[in-house]
Amino acid sequence: FPSFSGNDNSEALPESIPSAPGTLPHFMEEPDDAYIIKSNPIVLRCKAMPAMQIFFKCNGEWVHQNEHVSEESMDEATGLKVREVFINVTRQQVEDFHGPEDYWCQCVAWSHLGTSKSRKAAVRIAYLRKNFEQDPQGKEVPIEGMIVLHCRPPEGVPAAEVEWLKNEEPIDSNLDENIDTRADHNLIIRQARLSDSGNYTCMAANIVARRRSLSATVVVYVNGGWSSWTEWSSCNARCGRGWQKRSRTCTNPAPLNGGAFCEGMSVQKITCTSLCPVDGNWEVWSEWSVCSPECEHLRVRECVAPPPRNGGKYCEGSSQESENCTEGLCIQGGLQALLSVLADMENASDIALYSGLGAAVIAVAVLVVAVTLYRRSQSEYGVDVIDSSALTGGFQTFNFKTVRQGNSLLLNSSMQPDLTVSRTYSGPICLQDPLDKELMTESSLFNPLSDIKVKVQSSFMVSLGVTERAEYHSKAHSGTFPHGNNRGFGTIHARNKATYIQNLSPISTKSELKTTAIFGHLGGRLVIPNTGVSLLIPHGAIPEESSWEIYLAITQRESSLQPEGPDVLLGPEVSCGPSDVSVSTPFALTIPHCAELNSEHWNIHLKRRTQQGKWEEVMSVEEETTSCYCLLDPYACHILLNSFGTYALIGEPISDCAVRQLKVAVFGCMSCNSLDYNLRVYCMDNTPCAFQEVVSDEKLQGGQLLEEPKLLHFRGNTFSLQISVLDIPPFLWRIKPFTACQEVPFSRVWGSNQAPLHCAFSLERYTPATTQLSCKICVRQLKGHEQVLQIHTSILENERETITFFAHDDSNFPAQMGPKAFKIPYSIRQRICATFDTPSAKGKDWQMLAQKNSINRNLSYFATQSSPSAVILDLWEARHQHDGDLDSLACALEEIGRTHSKISNITETEIEEPDFSYSRQNGL
Repeated sequence: FPSFSGNDNSEALPESIPSAPGTLPHFMEEPDDAYIIKSNPIVLRCKAMPAMQIFFKCNGEWVHQNEHVSEESMDEATGLKVREVFINVTRQQVEDFHGPEDYWCQCVAWSHLGTSKSRKAAVRIAYLRKNFEQDPQGKEVPIEGMIVLHCRPPEGVPAAEVEWLKNEEPIDSNLDENIDTRADHNLIIRQARLSDSGNYTCMAANIVARRRSLSATVVVYVNGGWSSWTEWSSCNARCGRGWQKRSRTCTNPAPLNGGAFCEGMSVQKITCTSLCPVDGNWEVWSEWSVCSPECEHLRVRECVAPPPRNGGKYCEGSSQESENCTEGLCIQGGLQALLSVLADMENASDIALYSGLGAAVIAVAVLVVAVTLYRRSQSEYGVDVIDSSALTGGFQTFNFKTVRQGNSLLLNSSMQPDLTVSRTYSGPICLQDPLDKELMTESSLFNPLSDIKVKVQSSFMVSLGVTERAEYHSKAHSGTFPHGNNRGFGTIHARNKATYIQNLSPISTKSELKTTAIFGHLGGRLVIPNTGVSLLIPHGAIPEESSWEIYLAITQRESSLQPEGPDVLLGPEVSCGPSDVSVSTPFALTIPHCAELNSEHWNIHLKRRTQQGKWEEVMSVEEETTSCYCLLDPYACHILLNSFGTYALIGEPISDCAVRQLKVAVFGCMSCNSLDYNLRVYCMDNTPCAFQEVVSDEKLQGGQLLEEPKLLHFRGNTFSLQISVLDIPPFLWRIKPFTACQEVPFSRVWGSNQAPLHCAFSLERYTPATTQLSCKICVRQLKGHEQVLQIHTSILENERETITFFAHDDSNFPAQMGPKAFKIPYSIRQRICATFDTPSAKGKDWQMLAQKNSINRNLSYFATQSSPSAVILDLWEARHQHDGDLDSLACALEEIGRTHSKISNITETEIEEPDFSYSRQNGL
């Protein structure tokens, strides 16, 4: 054993007999390399069997016996002695050692046969320098380019491990094959993407400390690319020399994050020459043809003098003429009678046939001779007194023109219209129920009207209480009617589209919008202002001498209906009640929707919430049922129901081409920092209630609408939505480079469940003198539709131009009771129902009324109603609540072209003076 007295390092013999003679010590545990962290000592341990003694030797010198801690045990399996020894090594010991190599220690174990030595364990002082040898540097790279960020960590023991952060989030190269962090601590992005823009930081760490490098900003930019050229436009000169052009845009792709704009021209022009059109002209008439067996001769002409060329007009008029060639003395009737007699005699005997034929021929010959002799005898007097009707068999045409007596239903019964003249039908008509109103005299009707044209084309409408084909012009007192109400003819789709563009009036920010009114037997209309949601209670739906308090409500924010899978909530969740009563006549509930209608892409369902809070399907819109009826217009669904409750429209996309219409709106306001200006871009369902909810929130935040909203067709093709700010004036405004473009996942847009999606952009002025902002907001679906909003605004409120909308504002009239709620006067409505509910030989006339009003599906529903025409007119009232387009109804009745016998005999009916304030509120 080693002697520890003085400086004697010699080894002494063991004092005891080994437990197992003939066995050298075997190390069960050897000392490991260790690091001293700060001032904390480390512990080295050694374990051997069989071992009489174990001592440590450090740097070639024995460690004093007093510094050892020894434990002894017996191995039960072999009976050999096991010894374990510990020593502490301090920081001071390591620092005081100055040798050619690191501080080291090993242990020596003794047995009867000799000694065994363990491995050398190195002991080092751990540290990590503060400064990186190389920090990563910021870069600007084109899209799909390679990004290499270098990082050399600080010197340290043990060597530091490197980790990369992007925007303070760790980067895991195992999850993204496009990123490699294994090459000598460097970060390599093989193909840069827009999403790779951000701040990158290199982190170095060992057992002592963590060090953070300076951040490097990486900007991935997109250089602009030209789109394909458009087709050449047509020549601008219709005749002679002109020019035509074609254009292209820098949108394939659009420049982003400082990328270069496209080089070259965006418009090309070339000269063109158009041949001048030559209108056709008739040549002279040909000679008359010979007289035909029908006693007519013809003459013709051709449009060849000259013929029309280069788009010129064809000749006007007929290319042939015919006239009687016997001056009215045609005996065609006698010949036809003769042929008829001969045909009847075909089955007689031969003798009878020949005798009858001979007698007929003799009779005709005698008649011709007699006529010829008579004409010659009369010609001596120079006057033709023969009665031609004797030869024509009475086949002469007569023209009758009946004169209709004065009708008190005409706006001016003293003026008799010419019923033989066809006139056009234009301008809106205001029909009022004569109940409880004064008689409408000539002066009371014409004096207050300003530039109102009243034309009625149908004699059928006269019998119902509307004027004949006459046109009147008159003046009005100011304020009687709103100006600009003249409407041209258009399709039902075009009219309904205008109905649902609403004003920017604020709405409540509560979780539910609700309006309530008390209705009686006369019915009425309930409207939630500026949301497109309304409820029509028909006349007679509520029992007589009864009155019900009826409410209409919209659930705002998140709906309780959570669609499954790709299904979409297409409009607001609407409640009407009370739910414990039912009406005798179907009421009409109007709910706006945001689907682009196409039965090949959408399957739309109506759902109702039960009393237990669950949702059940009522019907599919394309389904044939008699329980309820759904009529889809481009921007709203009109539903006929018999029971109140909570309803919602669900869209099931059948293909990737299903389109959800989104309204894109941009609002702006100053931030707390006077140099900053915030832009907020909203993408919401194209329904009035969704837009009003956004407007209400923005008014609370002081936001201002900067541009008229646009419509984006968002397809269900799983591609995301990209919103970017373009063309910011470079020396007046600035924006953080990697925030100029934001991408929203498809699932966030498609499954938003009515919650408006919005992205915010923060712009900063260089100087307070900058008060004008001009830029573009590009909103597009990848591989889909794109909309660009051009922003030109002043950030000063007193200089900002207000965006206005010409639309219907129904905020002043949420409830209308009785006759004033309906566009068609009740007396006129009764006459229409009495006419079209009556069966005819061609079938039910109400079916023609439905067809002319674009109701072609599920007619079995109307057949189950006591008055199908009344329900059809209720549906018409719901569809035309804003325009009151009686023109379209009058045209539909005119096309049907029949009048009930009872109504056609009406000759005396009075239309009383309309309530002008009511007409104004209904937009008439």
